Amino acid sequence: MELSITPWGSVTGQDKAVQLFTLQNENGIKISVTNYGCIVTSIQIPDRNGKVEDVVLGYESLEKYVAGSPFFGAIAGRYANRIKNGKYSLDGQHFQLETNEPPTTQHLHGGSKGFDKYVWDYSIEETETAIFIHFNRVSPDGESGYGGTLNVVHSIGLDENNQVHYNFRASTDKPTVINLVNHSYYNLAGHDSGTIDNHELRLFCDYYTPVNDNMIPTGEILSVKNSGLDFTSTTVIAENKINVEGGGYDHNFILHQRKTEEEYALAAELYDPNSGRFMTVLTTQPAVQFYNGFKLSNKNWIGRNGYKYEAFSGMCLETQHYADSPNNPHFPTTRLNPNEVFEEKTIHRFSIR
Repeated sequence: MELSITPWGSVTGQDKAVQLFTLQNENGIKISVTNYGCIVTSIQIPDRNGKVEDVVLGYESLEKYVAGSPFFGAIAGRYANRIKNGKYSLDGQHFQLETNEPPTTQHLHGGSKGFDKYVWDYSIEETETAIFIHFNRVSPDGESGYGGTLNVVHSIGLDENNQVHYNFRASTDKPTVINLVNHSYYNLAGHDSGTIDNHELRLFCDYYTPVNDNMIPTGEILSVKNSGLDFTSTTVIAENKINVEGGGYDHNFILHQRKTEEEYALAAELYDPNSGRFMTVLTTQPAVQFYNGFKLSNKNWIGRNGYKYEAFSGMCLETQHYADSPNNPHFPTTRLNPNEVFEEKTIHRFSIR
């Protein structure tokens, strides 16, 4: 295992220096991550012929990330995904969050200055078989409208088994709600190779949570059978997306139930037949949001090497709790109380087929 640290600039109004950490294992897999927004800026992986490509969408400079992105590689929180009208209640106390997804009135990914917009403190853990960067920050009571001071640790690591780890741990001094994810966009053929339509996807999910026109769950839990959302067997994405409006996926899929809360469940398998790159997603989270990047053409996103990211250039498999869970008591709870610990873990394991 090798680690290098490169000074990467600063962010106006924040006194912590920004660093770029590059982790590499003996198999030639290399990831880069920064303490600005815990962003994974790069994951470089050899294909079946040994050719190395970067398989996540992103930028080459801090300045571009600060200027804005559709959450390329970043943490989303304090509550990832959406909360209806930015409102939730705990023990009779009502909270009004920022509504930051115009033209709707929804709260998205923690607000316009969510966890992705801060420079985090960090510590480093190195062993013979793995390296972890432990990012940490304190989200004060009232930040973006949330109640409770939240102490958060987001650990990102790489090991010699070609696994990228995304671990979350948090505690609070008052009851609050929490949902933390990594928002990397993958294209296993290479970030500048075109669309992900020919990728083959399997989701270990029999049910999903349907949403209304504002992407807010209706509260129903429906089967994926006989719909364009059925990825229970390995399916070419392009062959399924003709069955959904506009070819766009941005859906929350419910994972098969685990035997214990501590063990990982299989969430997804993603394969690019041209390169042979194969990614397995394992998680302790209850669901995975599959987003196929159909909105990327809405803005002019120019990535590394001047490559323009169009619709379907990359896809997200965001392991998570459900959207708007605070307003749907029959969904798995996202409430965190004092003297409790929020802890969720996800692994992205890479191999060649």
